[in-house]
Formats: sequence, structure tokens, C-alpha cells
Amino acid sequence: MYLCPLCNGLEQHSFTCSKCDSQIDDQGKMTDYFDDYSAYMDIASMKLLDGDRESKMNHHCLHYFYCKECNVEEVKAINEEEIFQ
Repeated sequence: MYLCPLCNGLEQHSFTCSKCDSQIDDQGKMTDYFDDYSAYMDIASMKLLDGDRESKMNHHCLHYFYCKECNVEEVKAINEEEIFQ
């Protein structure tokens, strides 16, 4: 089983804006913004709709980042970590 370290609060990542080099803020999984109910849907199923054909196979969680300084929006692939049950 794989978990996203950002979604589960296990890690914090710091990224800079590609336009102004300010720190950009993580706004969560990109798929959570699809509609009112997408945040409650099965994560594996939603990966089929996230715009990255290989996110499920490569164990990536696409996160939406926003720059408060210049209003740039970016999507970054976060590597999920394998956990053992």
C-alpha cells in the first residue's frame, strides 16, 4: 500500500514559484477540486481522472500549489511512500 506523505501529514515539502521564486503553498490533492464530492471518492479511482496517465502506476499524488505573491498555480507530482501492513 502507498500513501502520499503530504496528504497524510508525514512530511512537508517546500517549493518555489516558477515565476517569482517565492514559496508556494500546498492546497491539497488536485482531484479534490473536481467537484463537491471528489474529495470523498476512492483515491485509486480518482487517479484515473487526474490528467496524468501514469500517476497510479508510478505512485504519484498530484498536488495543487498556489503562489500568493503572483497568483501562479502549479501542479506537482509527489512521490507516494510504500507502507507495510
